Amino acid sequence: MALWRIRATVDDRPGYLSVLTASLALKSVNILAVQVHTTEAGAVDDFLVDAPDAMTESDLMAAVIKGRGQDAFVARAEAQGLADQPTRVLAMAGRLVHEPDALGESLLTLLDATDVRWRPQSPAELPGVHGGRMLLADPAGGSYEVLRALPAFTPAEYARARALVELAAAVLRHQRENVTVMLPDGAEVILRPAAADDLAAVRELHQHCSADALRRRYLGGGVPTEDRLRRLLEPARGMTLLAIAPTGRVVAMAALLAEGDLGEISVLVEDAWQRRGLGTALLRRLRAHAERAGFAALVAHVAADDVAMLRTLRRLGDSSTVRDGTVISVTLSAAGQPVADETPANSS
Repeated sequence: MALWRIRATVDDRPGYLSVLTASLALKSVNILAVQVHTTEAGAVDDFLVDAPDAMTESDLMAAVIKGRGQDAFVARAEAQGLADQPTRVLAMAGRLVHEPDALGESLLTLLDATDVRWRPQSPAELPGVHGGRMLLADPAGGSYEVLRALPAFTPAEYARARALVELAAAVLRHQRENVTVMLPDGAEVILRPAAADDLAAVRELHQHCSADALRRRYLGGGVPTEDRLRRLLEPARGMTLLAIAPTGRVVAMAALLAEGDLGEISVLVEDAWQRRGLGTALLRRLRAHAERAGFAALVAHVAADDVAMLRTLRRLGDSSTVRDGTVISVTLSAAGQPVADETPANSS
């Protein structure tokens, strides 16, 4: 017996698929797997079959046509085709989580394509299926062109390919956003955007901070409520960054909140991690995000006795200050250059 792949369009009406399968059965062809692709022209049925060794491509084609199959395609298949299709796709997705750069190879395997080309520019045509040519917009920028002589691509295959591209792009975004930073004393921390499910970890951070650190961060307003912490984790148009220690615990957070075209920035660093440059690293990343987001300026409201935070803000570039009682408001442009001083600060 030999493995073959058969693809044919069948009228999407009751009984028509059974006519095709009966025609194959009369030739002792055993259907091992079938996928159905819905198209405007009808249902495209993709079979993996086991046929007698004596059968030729012409014999199988004749059986398909006799079974009312249209636009038929017949080709020899490899043993890996026996793998369950959902299992194959999940395996590809699992590989992309660890190797997003393997997307081209994954598309080749998924679509049985002959070539995959990436271009830095967006496609001149609308993404979609164009016979044996598929165009995919890359969410990370650029586009993919996938080529296959026969059979023509189907909308179902396009949907699968697009899902795979979006997965790879999401993994790349995750890798870019999760940055390992080495502090001046040699310690390493991971900086990443906060998410809603970080609430418990951020609450624990507040529990590890001294009353003085919390006073400087919240200007004497006390520990924020759970609802306020949730809003801090996912601010509208802004961003909150977390610093993760090697133990996996959150040891600092920095928030950028939108106030019109201004961004308000603030930092909370656990006492044991202060005076190590962590606050400076967090604020620099927030400032870069503010520049990309188009903020006109950044403002930080700092307790007048928080000398370390004021020193940290000065490191970020030229600034102006306004004092109102025990609070100093520091305003910085959203796109300035940091000064040369790199002395670690007691950020809070």
